[in-house]
Amino acid sequence: MTDFEGKTALVTGGADGIGGAVVARLVAGGARVVSCDVKPQEPRKNVTTATVDVRDLAQLQAVVADLDRLDVVATCAGVQRYGTVEDTTEEAWDEVLDINLKGVYLTCKAAMPLLKARGGAIVVVSSVQAFASQTRVAAYTASKAALNGLVRSMALDHAADGVRANVVCPGSVDTPMLRWAADLWRGSRTQEEMIAEWGRSHPLGRVARASEVAEMVAFLAGDRASFVTGAEHLVDGGLLAQIPVVLPE
Repeated sequence: MTDFEGKTALVTGGADGIGGAVVARLVAGGARVVSCDVKPQEPRKNVTTATVDVRDLAQLQAVVADLDRLDVVATCAGVQRYGTVEDTTEEAWDEVLDINLKGVYLTCKAAMPLLKARGGAIVVVSSVQAFASQTRVAAYTASKAALNGLVRSMALDHAADGVRANVVCPGSVDTPMLRWAADLWRGSRTQEEMIAEWGRSHPLGRVARASEVAEMVAFLAGDRASFVTGAEHLVDGGLLAQIPVVLPE
C-alpha cells in the first residue's frame, strides 16, 4: 500500500483503539504520522508521538508548528460517560463535550492553515449514536450528533480551499473503551460474554475490529475519495439498517 506515500498525517487519540489502528493503517500506506494522545505511547516506525490534551489549543498548535506540511487530520480521541440529563454531573458533561466535540474543533482550528496550504482531508470519528441513542448516554450522544453537524459545516466552509471533511460512524468496536464499558455493565457475565452479546445486536453478529474502521478512515483520507466531502459513513455491521421488530414465522 502506497496510497499515502510522501504525506503527513495528524491523528488524535492515536495511542490505542481506533486511533491506534488509524495510525498503523496510514503508516502502512507510506505516511509520516504524528500521533497525539494524553496516554504514553510506544515508539513506532515513521510515527512521531506527542503528549497532547485535545482540550488545549496551545498544545495542538505547538504540534502543528513543527510540521512543514499536513495532508490528513484524523480525530479519534474520545471518552464515554454514562448518565441521563438528571444524573450526569456538570463535570462529566463538560468532560465529554470538551474532549469529544471541542477537541475536534480545536484540532481542526490548529490544523486548518496547513491543510489549506495544499489541500487536505479531515476525517472525524463519530458514532452510530449520532443518529440513534442508547439509554443513559446523554452527554455522549449529544457530543456525537454535534460532531456530524460540525463536519458538514467544515466541508462547506473549506471546500473552496481544497479541504475535504467527512465523518465515520462506527457501531460497537473492540477497543479499550468498549472493554471498559463491558466491565462496567457485565454483572455476572465475563467481559467476553458481554462483548459477544453486544455483537449479536449487529446483523453481522459481532463487534467490529478497530482495523475495519481504520480502513474507512484511510479511504476517506486518501485520493480515492477525492469527490467525497460533508458525508456520514456508517461502519456498523448493519446496526442502523434494522428495525428491532421480529416478524412472526
